[in-house]
Amino acid sequence: MALFALGDLHLSLSCNKPMDIFGGRWLDHVSQIEKNWLACVNAEDTVVLCGDTSWGMDLNEALEDFRFLQNLPGRKIILKGNHDYWWNTLTKLNAFTAEHGLTSLHFLHNNTYTYKDYSICGTRGWLFEEAAKEADFKIIAREALRLNASLSAAPAENQKLVFLHYPPAFANSKAIEIIKVMKEHGVTVCCYGHLHGVSSSLLQHNADGISFHLVAGDHIAFDPLKLAE
Repeated sequence: MALFALGDLHLSLSCNKPMDIFGGRWLDHVSQIEKNWLACVNAEDTVVLCGDTSWGMDLNEALEDFRFLQNLPGRKIILKGNHDYWWNTLTKLNAFTAEHGLTSLHFLHNNTYTYKDYSICGTRGWLFEEAAKEADFKIIAREALRLNASLSAAPAENQKLVFLHYPPAFANSKAIEIIKVMKEHGVTVCCYGHLHGVSSSLLQHNADGISFHLVAGDHIAFDPLKLAE
């Protein structure tokens, strides 16, 4: 058994959204995802997908992307990205996957999942406070509450891992409220996506006792990052 993280698949099997316009790393990226996934993920493994999974504008348009994931081995735990327009309430997401037999797909939304003695927690996240406008602060507060709800749902004895879409830290900036919640719950590992084509020199790898890992697909060559066995 193993636990992996991967973000920003940007699948578009039912809509015309080619990703190779963003550079060579995206050339035939769906085949890259499938090849690398099959090389390392087994049926008993878990893969956390850190947002921007499908370009579908609603659940029906995302269905073929979900079926692609369903046909790959392992349990998939999906959180919301800024381009996941299909995202809905947890009740509707679970009903949709049940209706279509998508038994390996699960959604991280104010809840938690368990892998051995680890708790998988997270939320989408949002902008850094220093870049936020007045309306953004309500979203930041809401995302911090959602992360707290997810972490609070985890068994106290488990090691808590956090998965976000937006970065918790980058260059000289930090997501203050998000990091505060992580520190309160003793989190030491956080994976995130969202960033593309950035210089590795601008990434913060450690801050406030937390180890950060950028797992956006194009950043790690669509090769799932193993976090635990």
